[in-house]
Amino acid sequence: MTFSIVARCRRTGMFGVAVSSSSPAVAARCAYAQAGVGAVASQNVTDPTLGVRALELMARGASATEAVAIIKRTAFSEYRQVLAVDTAGGSAIHSGPKALGIWAEARGEDVACGGNLLANGGIPQAMVDAFLASEGDLGDRLIFTMRAALKAGGEGGPVHSAGMKLVRDVSWPVADLRCDWTEDCPIEQLAALWDIYKPQLDAYVTRALNPSDAPSYGVPGDE
Repeated sequence: MTFSIVARCRRTGMFGVAVSSSSPAVAARCAYAQAGVGAVASQNVTDPTLGVRALELMARGASATEAVAIIKRTAFSEYRQVLAVDTAGGSAIHSGPKALGIWAEARGEDVACGGNLLANGGIPQAMVDAFLASEGDLGDRLIFTMRAALKAGGEGGPVHSAGMKLVRDVSWPVADLRCDWTEDCPIEQLAALWDIYKPQLDAYVTRALNPSDAPSYGVPGDE
């Protein structure tokens, strides 16, 4: 019911996750990222603790490959898909044999993509190819990749939710954007939200670190 990407920006060191599904609020359960550590997607009969666990392992020095190898030994791993990317750009994926419907995975340096209940088995590779061919900000590249997934066929049925999480040089996500349910295209709604949020991202970080250096809030009464 889900297709996703985890990725690292080699230029900035940022990590990001983007995900879409026919289920509601998919990003609330499936997207995990930590600055200076990595990014993880935990999906397919989702166990959210696996995303947390994989990040904990990588924070302690495990590579994406090592973290996913440990995750594979947990109970019910035959039902799970877990994707990870680490600070060296290494990527790893576990797809259990009981993943739903047509499931597939693909990865490359700095990126891993996977999905289940897909329209066809070529979608994760199309996503990896799109990401590696893209340029610019990581958020833009993730949106481009998710659009490529739709173009390649997407999920077997209509998708209803999508989300994107970005982390960089602070302890909190610098973007955590979600469309939790729509009868329209959630990826296009996510893209529209990113277009609004992207120009303000740095200002929100500055407001957290040093409000005296922050630009105007742009609300009534703010001088």
